[in-house]
Amino acid sequence: MPYLIDGYNLLGTVRKADEQYAAMNEAGLCALLAEYLRRMRHEGRIYFDGTGPRDKTGLLALGNLEVIFTGPGVEADHRIAEEIEQSSAPKFLAVISSDREVRASAEKRKSAAIRSEDFWPTVVKTLERKKRIREPKAKREGLTEGETDEWMRIFGLK
Repeated sequence: MPYLIDGYNLLGTVRKADEQYAAMNEAGLCALLAEYLRRMRHEGRIYFDGTGPRDKTGLLALGNLEVIFTGPGVEADHRIAEEIEQSSAPKFLAVISSDREVRASAEKRKSAAIRSEDFWPTVVKTLERKKRIREPKAKREGLTEGETDEWMRIFGLK
């Protein structure tokens, strides 16, 4: 499911949500979102108003998250609404914003409209979950008789 994210709207929510995120910047938010999307096997675009920070190094090569700064005089809300309107499959979009107009654009085209305040706890919960490491089958079931004999032969024990 492609995500369309209202960047500064979500960043404001994140900064208010918890003291540990109070100083988070665009790059920090995007890194967390990219990891979330990777784990969920989704892709997304995050839109920020204006031109953004001078140093955009932390905003490059984020895999399945495209970072878009709308430029001077263009609001992210407008670009998100345009993308929803132009989508050939709007029902498959998840639009993340608490802005009423953005959410109304999403709902009009039957896209999932998710408030930033509801989305962020889901991101945190997903990222806090440890990825399970699959153990080899042999660890649970042990070696076969043939494998045991072979190791005994290799070590000169049989």
